[in-house]
Amino acid sequence: MHGGHAHHDHDHAPANFGSAFAIATALNLALVAAQVVYGLLTNSLALLADAGHNFGDVMGLGLAWGAFAVADWRPSDRFTYRLRAASILSAFANGLILLAATAAIAWEAVQRFMAPQPVASGTVIVVAACAVAVNGVSAWLLSRGSKSDLNMRGAFLHMLADAGVSVAVIATAAGIMATGRQWLDPAASLLISIVILIGCWRLLREALRLTLNAAPEQIDPNTVARYLRDLPEVAEVHDLHIWAMSTTETALTCHLVTPRGHPGDEFLHRVAGELHRRYDIGHATMQIELSDGGACALQPDNVV
Repeated sequence: MHGGHAHHDHDHAPANFGSAFAIATALNLALVAAQVVYGLLTNSLALLADAGHNFGDVMGLGLAWGAFAVADWRPSDRFTYRLRAASILSAFANGLILLAATAAIAWEAVQRFMAPQPVASGTVIVVAACAVAVNGVSAWLLSRGSKSDLNMRGAFLHMLADAGVSVAVIATAAGIMATGRQWLDPAASLLISIVILIGCWRLLREALRLTLNAAPEQIDPNTVARYLRDLPEVAEVHDLHIWAMSTTETALTCHLVTPRGHPGDEFLHRVAGELHRRYDIGHATMQIELSDGGACALQPDNVV
C-alpha cells in the first residue's frame, strides 16, 4: 500500500472577523439590557421575548467568537486538529440556550393569555425601533465576511431575522395602541417563540449531526464517491469518510485503487484541489492501493 496526502488550507475568516464580532456582541448586549429594563417598565412580554431572543444571539456570537479564537491555538500531541471542533460545540450550546429561553417565553405568554396586562405601547415602539437599528448595523458588520465564510453568513442572516422580529414587536405595539387589545402582546410572544424554535431546531439538529461526525449537510458523499470513481486513474473507491472538522472546515479520507501503479504526487494534489473547489473539502487524505496488492481489510462499505 502507498499513502498519499494533500491538504489545501484556506482561511475562512476575513481580517476583521474579531472586530466585527466584538462590535456586534457589544451592540446586542447593550440592546438586551435596554429591552429587559423597558420590557419590565412597560409590562411588554413581546419586548422581553425579543430580549430573550437577542440574549441568545449574544451568547451565540460570544461562543462563536471564542470558538474561533480557540480553534486557532497551536496543535498538540493530544489535539492534532487543534480545537477546531469547538465551533461545533458552541453551535450546540447556542441551540440549547435558545431552547431554554424559548420555553420560558412561551410559558409566560400562555399565562398572560389568561390574565392580559396593559402595555405601554409608545415606549415599546421606540425600544423596538432601536433594536431594528442595532440588528441592522450588526448585519452590516458581519456581511463583510458572509460571502466567504459559512459561519459568518449564518450570523449575518440571523441578525437580519432579528431585525424582522423587532419589526413584528413594533407592529404589535402599534396594534395595541390602535385597538386596545392587550392579548396581541402574548400572541406576538408566541409567534416570536415559534420563529426562535424553528431556527433552534435546525441549529441543534445540524450541530448534533456534526458532533457525531456526520458529513456536512451541503455535501453529498455519494456525489463525492462518484467523482472519485470516475477518475481515469481510479478503478475503485472504498473506506470513504467525510466529516466536519469545524463549522467551516471539512475533512475526507479514502482508499483509491489504481490498476496502473501509483499515479504520483501530481495526481494527489490535483484531486485534492478539485475536492476543495467542487465540495469545499479542504483537508483530503487519500491512500493509494495497487490493484494487485491483495484485498484491503477496510474494503467492504460496512467495515469502519
